[in-house]
Amino acid sequence: MSEQQATGKAVSSGVETLIERLRDEGVEQGREQARRIVADAESRAGWMIEQAERNAEAIRRRALEEAERLQRAAREALRVAARDTVLEMQATLTHRFRGHLRWLVAETLSQEELLQRLILELAARTRRDTPLAAESDVEIVLPRDVLGLEDLHRRPEELREGTLSHFVVAQARELLREGVRFSVGEHGSGLRVRLHDHDMEIDITESAVAELLLEHLQPRFRAMLEGIVK
Repeated sequence: MSEQQATGKAVSSGVETLIERLRDEGVEQGREQARRIVADAESRAGWMIEQAERNAEAIRRRALEEAERLQRAAREALRVAARDTVLEMQATLTHRFRGHLRWLVAETLSQEELLQRLILELAARTRRDTPLAAESDVEIVLPRDVLGLEDLHRRPEELREGTLSHFVVAQARELLREGVRFSVGEHGSGLRVRLHDHDMEIDITESAVAELLLEHLQPRFRAMLEGIVK
């Protein structure tokens, strides 16, 4: 074999070796790159799963907190609604109680027999050793529904026996001698007694008596309601 041929063969062998080495290195680099890609993908997938789990936990926690908040709000709304219902019921019953008591007092003080007894008692007190006995000018103010006293004096035949008007006219003359006179006011029932010497007025009308009773009874009624309506 000539030297030229030997040299050509050596070059050819070296080229093949280089090609083989480059191919092996390329394959190895490809494999390494593939491994890095897989590792990176696995790492990224793990991170994404971890983030998803964290997000899911945060969402679950927020959902629980929101559910608890809604439950608290619902309980508070029910508590307020129940309280308002109780207060409204108490107010309604108290209003009805006041109205019924006022009506009852007005009905009672509209009874002419009761008013006649009151007038007789007041007249008797002007004769006994009482503060009224020192009064020389006592005015008894009758309800507005009593017929005009002047007309009754002029037309006594129109009086019906047993009525308050008949009673007043029958008692007026004697009571006038004792310093007691009558007039008609604007109240619906009951009496007012004016003591002109002392510039005083005793109010026995339906509104005054009702307010006095309400002042005494309403706190008890409210306490009773609070014990029943809770």
